[in-house]
Amino acid sequence: MRGGIDIVQLRLKCATDREVISTSRRFARVCAAHGALFILNDRPDLVVEGQADGVHVGQDDIPIGQARALVGPERLVGLSTHSKAQVDAAGAKDAPDYIGVGPVHETPTKPGRPAIGLDVVRYAAQRSAIPFFAIGGIDEGTVGAVVAAGARGVAVVRALVDAADPEQVARHLREALDRNRKAVGAAQS
Repeated sequence: MRGGIDIVQLRLKCATDREVISTSRRFARVCAAHGALFILNDRPDLVVEGQADGVHVGQDDIPIGQARALVGPERLVGLSTHSKAQVDAAGAKDAPDYIGVGPVHETPTKPGRPAIGLDVVRYAAQRSAIPFFAIGGIDEGTVGAVVAAGARGVAVVRALVDAADPEQVARHLREALDRNRKAVGAAQS
C-alpha cells in the first residue's frame, strides 16, 4: 500500500470460516490505516463479520442481488466478467458496483480460464456504465496496452506476490498506470 495500492482483495479459497474472519479483520485494520479499500473474495456471508468494505464474486458464485443483501447497501459488490455478453449482463438488474474484466492474459491464478485479450477490455471501456478493472497477467510490461485499450484501473496478483520488492513494483505499476492514463487522455483530447 505504501507503493500506491488503493484496494486490496483477500482470496482464501481453502480456509475455514474462522480463518477467513480472523485474516479478514487483520487486513481490514491494515487497509484502513493506509486509506485503502478492503474486498473479501467469494464470501459475502463473512464480509460484515470480517469488517471488509465489500465482496467480489465470480460468475458461478452467489447472484449479485443475494450478495448485496448479505453485505448491505453500504458495502461494495464486485463481479468477474470474461466476455462481452457478461459485461453487458453486469449492467442489468442488481448491477454490481464494479466489474473485473479478464483474464486479459493467461495466468496461473486462474487455471483453465483462457485469456480474453484486449478486445473485451476495449468493449467494456466503450459499453459499460459500471467502473471496471482489467485483470489477468498484468504487470509493468503489459499495463500500457491495457490502459490504451480503455482500462482505468488494473488488478494484479503475481506482479506483487512474486516480487522481491512488492512496494517498489507497486509504485512502478501505479506510475505506469498514471502515466499511460495521462497519455491516453491527451491523445483523446
